[in-house]
Amino acid sequence: MNGQAITTKDLTKNYGDHVVVDSLNLSIGRSEVFGLLGPNGAGKTTLLMMLSTLVKPSSGNAYIKDYSIISQPEKVRSSIGMVFQDPSSDELLSGYENLKLHALMYDVPYKTINKKIDSVLALVDLTSRKNDQVKKYSGGMRRRLEIARGLLHEPEVLFLDEPTLGLDPQTREHIWKYIESLAKNTGMTIVLTTHYMEEAQNLCDRVAIIDNGKIIALDTPATLCSKIGSDTVIIRGKNIRTENFARYGFIKGMESSGSEIIMKVENAGKNLQAILKEAGDIDYINVHSPDLNDVFLAYTGKQMREGEGGVMEHVRTFTTARQSK
Repeated sequence: MNGQAITTKDLTKNYGDHVVVDSLNLSIGRSEVFGLLGPNGAGKTTLLMMLSTLVKPSSGNAYIKDYSIISQPEKVRSSIGMVFQDPSSDELLSGYENLKLHALMYDVPYKTINKKIDSVLALVDLTSRKNDQVKKYSGGMRRRLEIARGLLHEPEVLFLDEPTLGLDPQTREHIWKYIESLAKNTGMTIVLTTHYMEEAQNLCDRVAIIDNGKIIALDTPATLCSKIGSDTVIIRGKNIRTENFARYGFIKGMESSGSEIIMKVENAGKNLQAILKEAGDIDYINVHSPDLNDVFLAYTGKQMREGEGGVMEHVRTFTTARQSK
């Protein structure tokens, strides 16, 4: 709608009296990498489930490539790819067999299946392991296979639910490079949830912080960080001269604790030399610029933690609840 890949209109989900997603209005542009951040239970996974047609909204609507998630779910599903937080590939099948099964389910033209499988396996660097059973894959390889599967039918929108949760830092960086390459080379819209602030800061064009079912902040990572305020400069030493600091307008606040001085400084990179010149004998200095962790704490008052159930866990929970009625 109006060049947007995703548009929501007063999208709402209730479970009994509990409002999980509250009249949410959101637009995500084509070719945008968009991050959803929020504390546990904030509603971001439920939002992802509605956008991918796994759960029906209580009210409102959303559109993927102009297709309604309510009245045109089949068209929505053919336009999206989904990479779940929890592994969903068959461990007894090979990587190739998993991908071929997915291609058949999505009606990928039979004559093109092998070519497409080879293409996505090459993209995620799994060509040499395509005939190995998935149970022999490492955690990082499984995650890459899941991404390859989500890409196989060439979706215009790709949902990534915690794409690097639990992976080691090196594998996580490799996944980041795949995601960056996808966004740059395919023009695909990518929506990801993550508990890793550096992941959102490095990958996303914009991020939305969701709490209690509402978007409480939405902008580019750089703009959100700039709204938090000044850099923090911590210096330690004996007989630090602080009497002249007051004349500097770029120092927005200062407090001391023993030999440690903590200052709020505007543009510390530019003004640090003046601080060092005035301070005298310094044993230690630390400069911290606001990042998405600071933004998240400022808006929610909570630390982001790993461990929130992903889409598949929510599906199992809701299925069990319905069956028990």
